[in-house]
Amino acid sequence: MFIDLLGFGIIIPILPFYVRSFGVSDVFIGLLAASYSLAQFVAAPMLGRLSDERGRRPVLMLSVGVAGIAWLIFGVAAEIGATFGQTVGLVVLFGARLLAGAAGGNIAAAQAYIADVTTAADRAGALGLVGAAFGLGFVFGPAVGGLLASDTVVSTARSVLPGVVPVTPFSLPSFAAAGFSFLAFGLAAAVLREPERSRGPAREASFIGQFRTALADRTLRPLVIAFFVTSIAFAGLTVMFVPFMADFFGYDATTAALFLAYIGALGIINQGVLIGWLARQIGVRRVVRGGVVSLFGALIVLTVSPLAGTTPLLASGPDWVTGGLLVLLGFGALASFGNGAITVGLATLVSEGASEDTQGAAFGVTQGAGSLGRTVGPPLAAAAYVVVYWSPFIAGAILLVPVAVLLRR
Repeated sequence: MFIDLLGFGIIIPILPFYVRSFGVSDVFIGLLAASYSLAQFVAAPMLGRLSDERGRRPVLMLSVGVAGIAWLIFGVAAEIGATFGQTVGLVVLFGARLLAGAAGGNIAAAQAYIADVTTAADRAGALGLVGAAFGLGFVFGPAVGGLLASDTVVSTARSVLPGVVPVTPFSLPSFAAAGFSFLAFGLAAAVLREPERSRGPAREASFIGQFRTALADRTLRPLVIAFFVTSIAFAGLTVMFVPFMADFFGYDATTAALFLAYIGALGIINQGVLIGWLARQIGVRRVVRGGVVSLFGALIVLTVSPLAGTTPLLASGPDWVTGGLLVLLGFGALASFGNGAITVGLATLVSEGASEDTQGAAFGVTQGAGSLGRTVGPPLAAAAYVVVYWSPFIAGAILLVPVAVLLRR
């Protein structure tokens, strides 16, 4: 999962700039992000249920292989647009993103695998390792993506690679993401073993039927709703954060990648160590509620961060040490803990509420609900950002209030 997410993380710092290179509105940034989540919404329940019936290993191998193909296509979308027209290029870009999103539904199978091989007492910490893999992917992925998008690397690559290979600040990170996905496929084939577990009979439940069943379950219903609402709340942050840093602090793709790496480093500590420990000390539900409060604070801090300014704080020190940077660092700490506590905590509660032979289906439905939130949220957040920059962040904070109420017990 770390290698798979490393490839995903590489794309993050270049995506907004890639969309802008097509000469379209920033609304398309939100639409492109939503396309990934829309495909994930459809695929996650099916992949989760398929892993219950056919096995975790084949589902994970299939998904990372498909992701590699998707990122290859993603990397050549601009060249296709230059040859056949920008509209065709955008269609290819969105098609590749949809394919990658469908492959990204494998998180349900990965979480179910973790549940298969752990006891209930250790599950929060073990699921936190999946979150730590996300954190590691966000440490190294954006850093690698920002490096590959830099002028020095692009010019060097143009001088050494054959002319038939398209070399741009967008193609190089995309090709690297594809390479990591194929590496994940090879390693899964070599070292991943199918866990021993009881398998339920094949179910004919429809896509809609899986959600209807989950919403009828008193244990799963609030968790499905919480996944959906928190994903919408987080959408404005995940989609518009890089453009926000570019517009208000002058950060380019490389600088934004370094900041995302900082957030990812905190995520490793939070999800790999701190959240599992806290869950054992105070209980999973309290950890989730603490995450909601932390994420609420992060969104408020981000909203007011431009007020801190970009003037250097030290007369004789480096000019990049500004009040705005310090506020952003505080924001990153709050956002990292809040996102980790919510994600790991809710996943743990889902696992506790599902039977042994329905872990994959339960994770698939809840992850699908999160993907639906990430489908609805980004276009709305991008459109709101164009009107008033702070509106998607404030709206996200407001949406977290009913989640805290929903999880009060």
